[in-house]
This record gives sequence, C-alpha cells and structure tokens, in this order.
Amino acid sequence: MKKVALLGSTGSIGVSTLDVISAFPDKFKVVALAANSNIELVKKQIELFRPEIVSISNHDSASKLRELCPDTRILSGEEGLIEIAATADYDIFLGAMVGFSGLPPTIEAIKRGKRIALANKETLVVAGSIITRLVKQYNAELIPVDSEHSAIFQCLIGEKTEFIRKLVLTASGGPFLNRPKDSFSSITLKEALNHPNWKMGNKITIDSATMMNKGLEIIEAFWLFDLPAEKISAVIHPQSVIHSMVEFCDGSIKAQLSNPDMKLPIQYALAYPDRLNMRFTDTNLPLIQNLSFFEPDFDKFECLKLAFDALQTGGSSPCILNAANEVAVARFLNGEIVFSAIPGIIKKSLDNLPAETNPSLDDIIECDRKTRSFASQIF
Repeated sequence: MKKVALLGSTGSIGVSTLDVISAFPDKFKVVALAANSNIELVKKQIELFRPEIVSISNHDSASKLRELCPDTRILSGEEGLIEIAATADYDIFLGAMVGFSGLPPTIEAIKRGKRIALANKETLVVAGSIITRLVKQYNAELIPVDSEHSAIFQCLIGEKTEFIRKLVLTASGGPFLNRPKDSFSSITLKEALNHPNWKMGNKITIDSATMMNKGLEIIEAFWLFDLPAEKISAVIHPQSVIHSMVEFCDGSIKAQLSNPDMKLPIQYALAYPDRLNMRFTDTNLPLIQNLSFFEPDFDKFECLKLAFDALQTGGSSPCILNAANEVAVARFLNGEIVFSAIPGIIKKSLDNLPAETNPSLDDIIECDRKTRSFASQIF
C-alpha cells in the first residue's frame, strides 16, 4: 500500500489520479490533497478518500471548507502546500498543480527523498538545473507523468544513453493545426478551448493551441533525460496515439502507443516499476487505422520556436518564457488580449528582460516576479 500526496486534486490530472487510485484501493491510499478554490469538489474528495490533511490556496475558501469538513485538518496558501510536502506521511508526491506554484512544494518533497510523480512541467522548465541537482543530492526519484515523457521513459528502459540518436516528442497540433495564421487574431476563447483529442484544464488547453505546451515539454525532456538540446525534437501527430518515440543510432525507433487518456501515464508513474491491469480503456489498433506525422510550422506556431530558443539560451531564459506565457494565457482567458498576442508578449519579455547564466533559486523566484510584472503591462 503506497501513500499518496496529491497536489492539484481538482484539475484534470488530479481528478484522473483519483480515478486511478479508486480503481486500485488495495495499492494506493490518499493521505493529502491540495487544490485551488473548488471547495465543492474538494469536499466530495475528502468524503471519498478521507485524507489526513488538505490545503486550499484561497484563505477564504479554506475557512469555508473547515466549516464543511470539521474533522479534517485544513491548511491554506503556499504555506499549506509546503507543509504538506514537508511533513505529511506519504510515499509518492504527485505534483499536478499548473504553473510556477508547484515549484516550492516539489523541492520540499525532493528533500525528503520521496518519489516525485511529476505532472507540473513548469517545475523543470524554470528550475531544471536546481531540481535535477537536488534529486541526486537527496536520492529522490523523479517519474514523469506527462504522456510524452512517460512514453520516452518507457522506451528508454534497458537502453544505453550513448545509443540514443534522438528523442521525438509528438504533438497533436491542437485545434488550429489547419487554420491559416492570418486568422489567428479572430480566434475565440471557445474555439481555443476545443481541443480535438485531450480533455485538459483551461491553461494547458490554450498552451496546446499555441503549441507552447510542446515547447515546455521539450525543455522538460532536456532536464529529465540529460541529453543535448539538438537531440530533442517534435513532430506533429494529429491522432495522439503515439505519445513519443526514441530513435537509436542503428535506425531503430521505439514508440509507446495508447489511447489519449492520462490515466495510463498516471497509473504507470504510481506503480512503476510494476504494471497494473488497465481498468479504463484499451487501445484497439484496427479502429485507429491511420497514423500520420509531419514537421511543425515554426512560423505559424511561434511559441514553439520561442521555447526552443529559450532552451538554447539557457540560464533563466526558460523561466522568463514560462512566466510570460502564464501571464499571456491568463490575459487571453480573461478577455484582455486576442489569441495572436500571446507569442508577442512572450517574445517582448525574452527580448527585454536580462537572463541569469547560472541562476539560484532566489534568482528564479525574482525572475518569475519581474517577468510577470513586465508581461502584464505589454499591449
């Protein structure tokens, strides 16, 4: 029986994680939950899973939840997240929070030498050098939850690093794969949130529409698999059946295939190195029929190019990229800017804010703060 602390329990990854845990009550137990402000859903999760400790980001929401669940210890704010990570009795820390806020609690969990099932890609994007160093220092275990990185992780088992020619991350292309770039300024919020294959939270769905999500995943793969940037690439694969591939020096390519359902990589990260019987959906190859691939259009999807450039620049450039993107996406979701303005805000931030060559954690936190302030005032 593995005890799980789940941060981001009301998001799409969090809900899917709890579905997996429900399917294997003899394998996993929830001991801690953290969420943003959806107290109605959190209340239901508390009643079903009986965690020992819960944290809500919003202090007022936390007060209301204490009234609804008087027998559960309820924390709030960033302090609550850090306290869960630093003190709760868990074996697996599953970080499914969206954005920069997942970084501090992940660091606390690493310092305890825990298994980190990482769905919060921003943690590695903004502080990859710090995270990978701490994982080695504290003998923690880092298992990717993103479907692309889970696929690569699985394909690399038993393989030698020197035989790897290339990692190939697949991308669906999102809802605007075939839409002309000159019409991007008229894209509506409803259109941008209508992903053809995946059901995700709003922020990740917009990132998929701009292809920034793939850019962040490229940077994450750089830190996860310790390979040069030139050995990491992306390919458009509209069916989202092959989640990623590894090409080897002899020309062989390994690929991991499954239906586009996040429950599989979540289940794999929780159970690794074991595999559990899938109780949700099977992959039926005859029904798939066609698998297609082609190169991404960097002119059309500028965010993907900006991510590659930030990785090449290194230092705190990925932190600037991530913070500017989070601000730009939030502004689009709030109706402040048009869809096509998102890459412009990110580019201006990268062009105007200085990047530290070898940033400390304090440098990263300050870079994030300055970038958000700058990006919120553009246009």
